[in-house]
Amino acid sequence: MKKIILTVAAVFAFGFASAQDVASGSMGLAKGDVYLSGTLNFSNEKTGNDKTNQFTVAPGLGYMVTENIALEGSLGYISSTVETAGVETKNTGFGVGVGAKYYFTPADKFSLSVGGNISYTSIKQEVGAFDATVKQIGLNIPVGLHYFVSNNIALTSTWGGLGYSSNDNGGNGADETNKFNIGLDLSAITFGMIYKL
Repeated sequence: MKKIILTVAAVFAFGFASAQDVASGSMGLAKGDVYLSGTLNFSNEKTGNDKTNQFTVAPGLGYMVTENIALEGSLGYISSTVETAGVETKNTGFGVGVGAKYYFTPADKFSLSVGGNISYTSIKQEVGAFDATVKQIGLNIPVGLHYFVSNNIALTSTWGGLGYSSNDNGGNGADETNKFNIGLDLSAITFGMIYKL
């Protein structure tokens, strides 16, 4: 009987120790975690003689301030070339964004998130000898899905939600474009990755 009690106690002690190890190096996110995130997009489109090439890279950093809430920041670089009817337009620019994200079941492999972010983008447009700088401010409330494939790496997808943007269209007396959208357009999903440090 004494051996059985000692064996059961040893099993419980081993199980508790293993649970502590799994919690400290487990999949998912927890309070105090720092992670790298970001997106990388490249597209190429051709219709007849019209061509469009676009490249975007936006690395980011996140910090879990509570068990469910993360603060995030990102920097982005955008480059595109559009050729229509023999006229080439080049766009190059930078953007910065800050926001917060609420993770549902952050400590699990699968996690859903809802966030809010504010972004500022400045893009230089060149059409022949003419150039202008377009400034855009955006507010977005995206929905995301995250899947941890290992203890440190998660694949992410983000789409739709609520969005608002204001574009000055290069200034110099040009009319501003203000846009509000709502919806979950599944054809406009962006994919990315999280690396937990």
